[in-house]
Amino acid sequence: MPLGAASLLIKSVIWMLGALTSFCLMAVGARELSGQIGTFQLLFFRSVIGLVVMFLVIASMGNMKLFRSSRIGLHGVRNIFHFAGQYGWFVGIGLLPLAEVFALEFTGPLWTALIACLFLNEKFTAKKLISIMLGVLGVIVIVQPGIEIINYASFIVLGAAICFSIAYVSTKSLSSTESPLTILFLMCLLQLPVGLYFSLLNWQNPVGIQWLWITIIGITALSAHYCMTKAMQCAEVTTVVTMDFFRLPVIAVVGVAFYSESFNITLIFGSLLMLLGNLSNMYVSKNKNASKHFIKRA
Repeated sequence: MPLGAASLLIKSVIWMLGALTSFCLMAVGARELSGQIGTFQLLFFRSVIGLVVMFLVIASMGNMKLFRSSRIGLHGVRNIFHFAGQYGWFVGIGLLPLAEVFALEFTGPLWTALIACLFLNEKFTAKKLISIMLGVLGVIVIVQPGIEIINYASFIVLGAAICFSIAYVSTKSLSSTESPLTILFLMCLLQLPVGLYFSLLNWQNPVGIQWLWITIIGITALSAHYCMTKAMQCAEVTTVVTMDFFRLPVIAVVGVAFYSESFNITLIFGSLLMLLGNLSNMYVSKNKNASKHFIKRA
């Protein structure tokens, strides 16, 4: 491997370690606050922190046009599904083992491929069909229908993954005319009042260390995707997605060590099937679509 390529790969690994740490901290923060602070309230605080950060970033650039958009309708659609996806993900964190939530989340790119074919007129190729079939098989391996009553929480997380996929397809359309910073700013701006409205129905004042976890969730929600974007600028997307898979064993260890969760090897096997399906459907390399991935689950 040439020295330059090796250097870029090392940088990609370092950025992915940042993304992995951020995703895991966000999940741990959600688990720590589960049952203490309502999910809608967490989403509200997440939007507040994100809005402040994005406002400061855009303001520091001096480009006020980034605060506006001529496609506010599509932004609205994107954020309805994104908000629903976030809600399902946070609820799932409180109900399922952390590893299972992350494993089911890996179905997102497969749903995205299917939705893009249906609504963006993308070609439904044989590779995409194989990709989706491998993803469905991976879900069956993880959820194991017929062995026992399927936990409804698994369907909540799958529903969240589908909502994230619809949001990502909307993002793919928006990214042709909008800056990623605009999409992220409007995401926080539009979701903030929704989170506030539902939070007021059952508001609980955070105390003590709860504020720390809320801050961690708000910051890592942005840092995770920033790190992933930087990783994609240094390595091919397929390499980054493969490294992203290591979130699963890491969060499994966290679940076993800190929350006494059991770990089933079928999670790894099912997730490998989904990873294989995701990789078989990828043609994009390097930084072509890096900005899109940055806002995929932000």
